[in-house]
Amino acid sequence: MLTEEAVKTAVVLPFFQALGYDVFNPEEVVPEFTADAVGKKGEKVDYAIKIDDQIRILVECKPITTQLDKVHLAQLFRYFTVTSAKFAVLTNGRTFHFHSDLEEPNKLDTRPFLSFDLSDVQPHLLLELKKFERAGFDIDGILATAERLKYTSLLKAEIAKIIENPSDDFVKLVAGKVHEGRFTAAVMEQFTGLVRSAFRDVIRDSVKNRLSTALADTDEVIEEVESVEPDVVTTEEEREGYMVVKAIVREVIKPSRVVMRDQKSYCGILVDDNNRKPLARLHFNRATKYISLFDGEVEDKIIIESIDHIYDFTDRLRATAAKYPE
Repeated sequence: MLTEEAVKTAVVLPFFQALGYDVFNPEEVVPEFTADAVGKKGEKVDYAIKIDDQIRILVECKPITTQLDKVHLAQLFRYFTVTSAKFAVLTNGRTFHFHSDLEEPNKLDTRPFLSFDLSDVQPHLLLELKKFERAGFDIDGILATAERLKYTSLLKAEIAKIIENPSDDFVKLVAGKVHEGRFTAAVMEQFTGLVRSAFRDVIRDSVKNRLSTALADTDEVIEEVESVEPDVVTTEEEREGYMVVKAIVREVIKPSRVVMRDQKSYCGILVDDNNRKPLARLHFNRATKYISLFDGEVEDKIIIESIDHIYDFTDRLRATAAKYPE
């Protein structure tokens, strides 16, 4: 089993090195950090990470066998209050919890705004972690999406619980629309299984529909990106974002009218390949990602935390597309 020291050496230091921090510079990644103001003699936090000579991230490590809980935040609580840190990381080398002070200024939240397992890192998490890179560390950018990310993660966990073990109240709420009569024990048992299966089918169908739309558009994407400016590199994220926008507005205009024109500073999505008909702009060439929308009088630039976040603007994108009749 990995001890705490092994976790630090084998996992935590390489993790922050991958984010661009000089783990061999004790002035940047400070091991065994102490602060007199904490008030407990000899108490230390495993690492304090400095950016521009200011402590910004505190890191506390535990053995890999530890089930991380708020009880393990005690030292981070005290150090967060007396330093200039804006983020605290609690990890056992496999699970990482990122905390900040979203609920009360200068007081560490007990609930993390970002959690993940190194053995199962999803693509959208990589976008979040990129914001913590040394070269593009952006406190405002991280905090702008942290609260939404925090509650989205909690809601996803609750939804996952409902899918696997729907409560009686939830089953009655859903099945009550299709079942006439009393909910006897036998009926409840029957519909609990049906609700669970239906929930999974809805998710599966949604994923299949998105994949089908993306694959259907792939050939057109390849043709359209050939016309971009020289020296402009179109990334996979930009291609995916373009396909998402195209899939959204196909309910309003013909997909063939939606064209991507990549620029050095942003990836433009136009109608009829006309600069006077902007549909959206993807600003993905930076740590914090944005999408520009044009449903109002002026360009509205909004932070997004993942490609999937674009679906949240379905109505606005369709409203813009509707302004450009054939």
